[in-house]
Formats: sequence, structure tokens, C-alpha cells
Amino acid sequence: MFKRQHLITLALALLGATAAQAQAHKDKETQEDIERHRAMAAAHEAAAQCLKAGKGHDQCMKELQAACKGLAIGKYCGMKHAH
Repeated sequence: MFKRQHLITLALALLGATAAQAQAHKDKETQEDIERHRAMAAAHEAAAQCLKAGKGHDQCMKELQAACKGLAIGKYCGMKHAH
């Protein structure tokens, strides 16, 4: 009987450790998502400032695409709007 209880306790401890590790992984992914969104927002703010400075749409879009390379899906950094 003691061995069975010991095995059950060990199994529960392992499950708890696995759940904690999964939560830590999820928290890390969430933090990475937060940083990506902040970087995308900064890239879009820079594009807005570029347009405001009168640099022209094509130049500002090139700068936006460069800032977003590898950061988001699509060539508009995860955002495209109508003109």
C-alpha cells in the first residue's frame, strides 16, 4: 500500500511540475507577443511620422517594410488599410 501511495504522490508531483513548466512556456510566449506588438506599433508610428514629414508614401512604406522584416506577416507589418 505504501508503494502505491508513493507512486501516486510522485505522479501528482510530476503532473504539477509539468503544468508549471507549461505555464512558464505560455508566459514566455505571451511576453514575446507583447514585444512583437510593441515593435509593430513603433514601426507604424515611425511610418506615420515619415508621412507627416512629407517624405512620400512610397518612401515611408519602404521604411515600414524594412522595420517589419521578420516581425510580422505580410509586407505591411500585419496591417493594411484602404486608400
